[in-house]
Amino acid sequence: MNPMRRALAGLLLLSVGAARAQQDPLFSQYMFNTLAVNPAYAGSADVFTVMALSRHQWVGFEGAPTTQTLLAHTPLRNVNMGLGLSILNDKVGPTRQTGAYADYAYRIRTGTNTRLAFGLKGGVNVYQADIAALTSVDPDVASVNVKGKALPNFGFGLFWHGPRYYLGASAPKLLENDIDAVAEAGIVTATEARHWFLLGGYVLDLDRSIKFKPSFMLRVVQGAPLSVDLNANFLFRERIWLGAMYRVGNAIGVLGQYRVNDQFRVGYAFDLTTTKIGAYNAGTHEIMLNYDLRFFTGRTVSPRYF
Repeated sequence: MNPMRRALAGLLLLSVGAARAQQDPLFSQYMFNTLAVNPAYAGSADVFTVMALSRHQWVGFEGAPTTQTLLAHTPLRNVNMGLGLSILNDKVGPTRQTGAYADYAYRIRTGTNTRLAFGLKGGVNVYQADIAALTSVDPDVASVNVKGKALPNFGFGLFWHGPRYYLGASAPKLLENDIDAVAEAGIVTATEARHWFLLGGYVLDLDRSIKFKPSFMLRVVQGAPLSVDLNANFLFRERIWLGAMYRVGNAIGVLGQYRVNDQFRVGYAFDLTTTKIGAYNAGTHEIMLNYDLRFFTGRTVSPRYF
């Protein structure tokens, strides 16, 4: 394989990271999906929580990213610990990654109503890249594929919160695993990039029936620009969330959530890309279902603001 063809194969293999300036999936409803990026969040709500989320990015764009996650986490009774499980399926063009991770959090009190949690995350991603499925691929590089490459990894997180505010920092994947694709006369190597996250939010009373929650998330990935999400959400009568989001230099959108009852919540987000690729797609849709099972009788559960 000559250098030009090897470079083309590498570009195809790395298309996930190049297209989105990061390899891990994006989430518009990150403030309700915190366990996906921070293991210290496990058990923080003092209820057993199950959440499912499906994200369809750049609708109408062939090979656009689609992501599904299934999360579950719970506190452990009579101890200051939480456990969680995260399952992820992410597909972009000819590449797919499927992962399963266990989460552990240990919580300490830092005040009357505040806690600081230390979290660990560990698991494995299975990465596949079917470059031969691309009809435009040069025949000489069509054999550059990754078939079920297992990529074990681990990470950590910190999560400090009170009833109405939170601040978290995490690196869910610390290992920078190599992804190798063997072609006819060479090896194309990609590397999992390390992601760093910082997120926070605060809930303010505007009047007796309306609350305002600004929140943010920063993502830092080596070799990519800083990614910043800013959100402004309003809660009406402790039941309906409505808000807007801005991903700096990348996207704008709206989101909402409806609390059907004390246990079941439904969320939806829609955003539009503000870059040139926005002219070639119909936006991004994200649907979330969340269910709380209150096994711990006698325990007072605060309203779920994050």
